[in-house]
Amino acid sequence: MSASPPTRRISPRPLALFAAAVLLLCGGLQQALAPQASGAENAPSAAAAATFTDDFNGAAGSAVDSSKWGYETGDNVNNHERQYYTSGNHNAALDGQGNLVITARKENPANYQCWYGTCQYTSARLSTPSKFTQAYGHFETRMKLPRGQGMWPAFWMLGNDIGTAGWPNSGEIDIMENVGFEPGTVHGTIHGPGYSGAAGIGAGYTLPGGQSFSDAFHTFSVDWAPNSIKWYVDGNLYQTRTPADLGGNRWVFDHPFYLLLNLAVGGYWPGDPDANTTFPQQLVVDYVHVTTSDTGGGNGTGHPITGYGNKCVDVASSNTANGTPVQLWDCNGTGAQSWTSASDGSLRALGKCMDVTAAGTADGTKIQLYDCNGTAAQKWTVGAGSTLVNTGSGRCLDATGPSSANGTRLQIWACNSTAANQQWHLTT
Repeated sequence: MSASPPTRRISPRPLALFAAAVLLLCGGLQQALAPQASGAENAPSAAAAATFTDDFNGAAGSAVDSSKWGYETGDNVNNHERQYYTSGNHNAALDGQGNLVITARKENPANYQCWYGTCQYTSARLSTPSKFTQAYGHFETRMKLPRGQGMWPAFWMLGNDIGTAGWPNSGEIDIMENVGFEPGTVHGTIHGPGYSGAAGIGAGYTLPGGQSFSDAFHTFSVDWAPNSIKWYVDGNLYQTRTPADLGGNRWVFDHPFYLLLNLAVGGYWPGDPDANTTFPQQLVVDYVHVTTSDTGGGNGTGHPITGYGNKCVDVASSNTANGTPVQLWDCNGTGAQSWTSASDGSLRALGKCMDVTAAGTADGTKIQLYDCNGTAAQKWTVGAGSTLVNTGSGRCLDATGPSSANGTRLQIWACNSTAANQQWHLTT
């Protein structure tokens, strides 16, 4: 939704790096290898570099960092939204506690005119088209959503060629949208030629037990790789989209996109506010972080993990199917041996995660490749020596046998920091 906004659609990441060593730079910065492994909570991938970071630190009442965000102002007839987007700090300001607060108000302080007449509400919409764009990577925010009928907060992206290709040919990735009549559900959607508007392709995620997204902060993210986009809420994978989902239509998610944050009021999808909707309403944003890709899909972003016999941790036959064995093999530099560590504690290759089969905890439970899902069966930390400990079982990554023959299956086993078949190193 730019100055002449495209129609908004209906519907529609603690792993310590184990190298010879890791120096951690907080807040999603790159990590440098050093002689001894060390651990840290919420450490990003060694291969993943921070490209956009805003933690919204500043004095209460101050405006957003103009080197990172711009304002999109005016109304939006395409969606029949009711708000007028303003610039400055009236509707978008830091709270002095490390948050950005976008506030929707029932007011019209400057006789703003909207598509339906005199505007009834004000709010804010921030974007980065002239300041930051990126293709592929991990895009994440932590937010607390507003509540009430007619509220429509969103964290999303548009293709940087929208000025020439137009919407929807430029593409749109909705990382998170919520409409007030579904307080416990958020939606993730893609839009492109032949699958836009109400035909956008997406899914919803609903909190358990009747919880509302306005009750507490939650994280919303996507991992975007060539030919794949994955959506997460609080680290839980709930949707994956690939070109196979488009029914023959064109996949347009192959070029840089820019970020948008906004709080709309009313519109075709959420409907208008009603007598039970209270104002002001606030979208509270803790941070927005973007890194380069950490999916390790053989595109040069990952690194091999070496172990027993100086063999590499390998995905059998480079197969991306769920359940594919993770094994030892001669190091060969392929994507099947290109591993990265994600901020949720997982180890990733070929766009999927190193996983303990069926979340088992018994000695001998085999290791496989599986869709990343945020469970403890996919979380790894550095233990004594150079061991890798699976947090779900408390057991260590182990070469069966022990053997270093090609095809030796990896498993979990009681940790022994002196056992050669439980020593692992990230190489560069």
